[in-house]
Amino acid sequence: MSAHGPKIVLRGGGLSVRLHVRALVAGAALALAALAVALVNLTSGDFDIPVADVLRSLAGRGDAGTDFIVYELRLPRVLITLLVGAALGGSGSVFQGLTRNPLGSPDFVGLTVGAATGALVVMLILDGGGIQVAAGAIIGCLLCAVAIYLLAFRRGMQPFRLVLMGIGVSALLEAANSYLIYRGRLDEALAAQVWLLGSVNGRGWTEVVLVAVAVIVLLPVVLHHGRHLSMLALGDEIAVLHGVPVGRSRAVLAFAAVGLSAGATAAAGPIAFVALAAPPLAARLARSPHAGILPSAAMGAALLTAGDWAAQHALPGHDIPVGVITAALGGAYLTWLLFRERRTRG
Repeated sequence: MSAHGPKIVLRGGGLSVRLHVRALVAGAALALAALAVALVNLTSGDFDIPVADVLRSLAGRGDAGTDFIVYELRLPRVLITLLVGAALGGSGSVFQGLTRNPLGSPDFVGLTVGAATGALVVMLILDGGGIQVAAGAIIGCLLCAVAIYLLAFRRGMQPFRLVLMGIGVSALLEAANSYLIYRGRLDEALAAQVWLLGSVNGRGWTEVVLVAVAVIVLLPVVLHHGRHLSMLALGDEIAVLHGVPVGRSRAVLAFAAVGLSAGATAAAGPIAFVALAAPPLAARLARSPHAGILPSAAMGAALLTAGDWAAQHALPGHDIPVGVITAALGGAYLTWLLFRERRTRG
């Protein structure tokens, strides 16, 4: 974690971990908030279930009817919102740290758009479905990341150039995605358009496993190397003087963050603005210029879980895609961010 304020150091087994108290408290509060909203989502729906019955079912002591609703209908969706939100928040924190730019999130540098292109190719050209679409999204995200890196690389990697190149590639892929939908059959085009909105409705345990593997494998990698982000933000020369392996740390962080974004998009589609908004919102809560990866992941989980509750209840009788909610809130956030930047620079 990277934050100002008091710190505590935990030592044991030859290892030491330095924790920033404010970031730790903020991350814990956000994680609890996300879990609380997740519990509410488990209790509400077409059939409301008391909290006690949900907890009894989760403990393995529920009746058959409650178990079916909880385990088959609601728990996969709730777990996906938590995991996808955490993956996007952590990925956004890494990319914003590497690019030193609040707009340097997977949304803006084109990674989620690349994942969408891969998924659309599978859906509309190869006639694939299910896990094949998820695999296409992952491959599309990875290829997009490699393409942006190669196009932006010139005598080293400049963060500003990476962001600009990502925006350009994103625009090109958006056009390609529109063309793919245009040339598809009506039913295919409708299904593809719904996928592009970003939704957790109808997702099952396959998607849970997919994004859980990405989070369990890659988030610890990001946390381990994330301690170098504050040094990298000061410049390569200063980071080298402090013993940071600049090239390796940057490559590992970027690869892991791309993997988190790819796993999240493969499970739920391109959810907009969570990766962009979660890190700075967590930083404001922790009263720090950079809140760190865990608080950002917790904020992402809280935002997406709350967004999914709003998606289910904003319009009575309609379960709208959660991507619509995050896009609406994210648009307002981006407007505020740009307005604040304008005031700051006079």
